[in-house]
Amino acid sequence: MSKRHLVIAVSLVALLSACGVIRGDDEDKKGAVTTGVTSEPCPIPVDRNKGCIYLGTISDLTSGPFAALAVPITQAQKAFWNRVNKAGGIGGKYEVDVQAYVRDNKYNPETHNQVYQEIKNNVLGLAQTLGSPTTAAIIADLKANNVVSAPASWTSAWEFEDVIVETGANYCVESMNAVDYAVEAYKPKTVMAVHYAGDYGADAAAGAKAAAERNGLEFTAVETPSGATEQGRAITEITKNKPDLVILTTGPADAAAVIGQSAAAGFKGRFIGTAPTWNPALLKSPAAPAILALYEQSSPGKPWGADTPGHKAMREALGNVTPSDGYTSGWAWSYPLKAALEKMVASGDVSRKGLLAAVKSLNTVDYEGMLPPEAGNFAGDPNTATFRQTLINKPDTAAPTGVTIVKDFYTGPTAQSYTMDGPCFGKL
Repeated sequence: MSKRHLVIAVSLVALLSACGVIRGDDEDKKGAVTTGVTSEPCPIPVDRNKGCIYLGTISDLTSGPFAALAVPITQAQKAFWNRVNKAGGIGGKYEVDVQAYVRDNKYNPETHNQVYQEIKNNVLGLAQTLGSPTTAAIIADLKANNVVSAPASWTSAWEFEDVIVETGANYCVESMNAVDYAVEAYKPKTVMAVHYAGDYGADAAAGAKAAAERNGLEFTAVETPSGATEQGRAITEITKNKPDLVILTTGPADAAAVIGQSAAAGFKGRFIGTAPTWNPALLKSPAAPAILALYEQSSPGKPWGADTPGHKAMREALGNVTPSDGYTSGWAWSYPLKAALEKMVASGDVSRKGLLAAVKSLNTVDYEGMLPPEAGNFAGDPNTATFRQTLINKPDTAAPTGVTIVKDFYTGPTAQSYTMDGPCFGKL
C-alpha cells in the first residue's frame, strides 16, 4: 500500500469513527469486531480501568399510550445498571452503559424499526425494546444479527425467540389465571375480552378464551383501538351484552374510559385488566369510583412496595421518586440480561454470539426475590420453560402504586394444563 493510500485509509477510519459508524466496536483477542463492546471506559464510568458494554433502549418516551409507564421503566433500568457498575460491573472487566443509545418509538412499529436501525451497529444488545407489535417489527433483524434483547412486554411469542430474555408470565398465561381466579371468586358465566389488536391485546384475549372454554363459560372478544375517545364500540358491547367478567387489555387511559363510562351506563360486572392497564393516576381520575368498585389488576410481578431484597434495592437506588410499577417492571426485567452478560464474560466469548449462547444456558435467574428463580429458564423448550405464575391486585388508595396483592404468585388449572406450542394470539 502506498503512503497516499495509507493516509486515505486512516482518514476514512477516523471519519467513520467520528460519524458513529464503528463507535462501540472493539476487537476481541482473535481480531474480530465485537459490536457494542469497547476496551475504553463508559462515558460516565465508575472505574476508568474497565471496558464498556453498550446496551440500547427503545421505549415509548413521549406520545404513545404507554409513556407514563415507559419513562419510569427507562429510569429504573438506568438505576439498575448504575448499581451493577458500582458493585464491580460485569465479571470485574466491564461496566454497562444504557444511556448513550436511548430512542423513542412513540409506540409505532415503523418508528421502532427506524430508530433500531440507527443504533444497532453501536450496541451489543437491547436493555429494553418496548411493546409487542413494535418489537415484532425488528424481531427478524434481532435474530439475524444475534441481538439479545430484554422486552418491555409479555407476549407469548417471546417464548419461541432465543434472542428475547423475557421476565414473568406472558399475557396469555396472565389472562388464563385471571379467568380461573374469577371463576373461584365470582362464579361468572360469561366472559368478554376487550383488547387492542396484535401481539399484546390478542394474546391476552386468547388466554381468556382458553380459560373460558375450559371452565364452560360463554366467551366473546371485542377488539378496540387506542384512544380514550375511541372506546365507544367497546363500551356499547359491554353495556349491551352485560358480561359477568371483562378481561381488559389496553393502555391506562383507555381502561379508565371503558370502566368509567360502562359503569356510568349501569354496568355492574367485574373487570380484570392486564398489568399495563394500570397507572396509579387512575385513582385521581373521574373513573376512580368505578375502578375501586369493579376493577382488579392481573400482574406478572409484585408491586413497588413488596418486601423482597430486589424491591428494597430498587427503592434505595431510585431514591425520592413518585412510586410507579413502571420502575418495578424495568428493574425486574434487567436481571436476566445481567445474568447472561456475566456468563458471557466468564466464558471468554464477549460477543453477540457469546451473549446468545449464555442466554440459552440459563436455567434460573436470581431476581433477588422479585420473581421465583425458575422464571429465568431460557434453556428449556418453550412449553417446559414458560413461566406460569401470576398475581391479582386490587386498587388501594393507601398503597404506594395504588394496588395491593389479593392473590400472590399462583398458577390456575388452565395455565397448568395448557400446551404452549405456539404464540397464543394465533389461536384467538
